[in-house]
Amino acid sequence: MAKTNYSYAKHTRELEKEKKKEEKRKKKLAQKNDETQKEDINNTEK
Repeated sequence: MAKTNYSYAKHTRELEKEKKKEEKRKKKLAQKNDETQKEDINNTEK
């Protein structure tokens, strides 16, 4: 019977976590940029 490769499974989970964390960071950065642009537009209209 083959032995389960737990280190590979752990590595895979870690890669998924890093990917999800990077996506969250990009989403927050994009949201922050959108808010900044809206503020700039509002300031120029006044």
